[in-house]
Amino acid sequence: MAIASLTIIGESINDSVPSTKKLFDANDIEGLKNLAKSQDEGGAGYIDVNVGQRSAEFLADMVRKVQGVTAKPISIDTPDPAMAEAGVKALDLKRCGGKAPILNSISALRTEMFALNKLTPVRPILLISERMEGGKPQPNHTAQECYDTAKLLIAEAKKNGIAVSDCIIDPAIAPIGMDSEGHLKRIVETMRLIHADPTFKGVHMSVGLSNFTVQLPPKTAAGAPTKAPLESAFLMIAMPLGLDHIIGSVKRNYEVLSPDHPAMKCIRECLALDGFDVIMRVQQFYA
Repeated sequence: MAIASLTIIGESINDSVPSTKKLFDANDIEGLKNLAKSQDEGGAGYIDVNVGQRSAEFLADMVRKVQGVTAKPISIDTPDPAMAEAGVKALDLKRCGGKAPILNSISALRTEMFALNKLTPVRPILLISERMEGGKPQPNHTAQECYDTAKLLIAEAKKNGIAVSDCIIDPAIAPIGMDSEGHLKRIVETMRLIHADPTFKGVHMSVGLSNFTVQLPPKTAAGAPTKAPLESAFLMIAMPLGLDHIIGSVKRNYEVLSPDHPAMKCIRECLALDGFDVIMRVQQFYA
């Protein structure tokens, strides 16, 4: 059964996707517009637009073209403040019923992007996997570091007139098949800390869910699908802790899993394991 309370930010218009990059490189605008339409029809709540290293003008034009074929709100996906500004300025809010765009993403390294809310109300994704320390960028390795960064970014959002309920926190998911450093534990514990803190009441959370199963085979040795069940198992763990958005695929069969589903057992056991044992448990799931 589908997960009704989950908002999918359609991920397909992204230069890092090989098939989409071919469309960009060939300037196949019709093909890109068709991706927007298919994601709309597939149930995406937002359509992500990521043009990679192309110009700000190209991103702005892509936003306009996508809005020409869908009334779904847009997710402007770039770490570049100038590109983000161009994308925001190109938006036609009337086209999507006045719904604010998602801005993906703001981190502690680029808090100046909060000022874009003065141009158009935005729903920022707050990337909490990195922080500034002593004037230098540092990765966050623990749940406490991620949680502290989330508090800092929420405070900055408020200073710029953005309500907590318009913020989406992203703890940065990592591939489970290579997780010897405890990223899954960090993510779940981070969400638990945020979910329990009244400071974050009304906040949303999201991850780029396809990254969770990157480089894993699509099927087990017996031929059973694997990626969607593992991703759904993560959702079963994360959604009770406040996860309600994902950057994902409308073609993936995200669904409610029973507690005894093999993918659920795998993810729960991975949370209890450390180091290379996590990777071995995922390999066992495929066997």
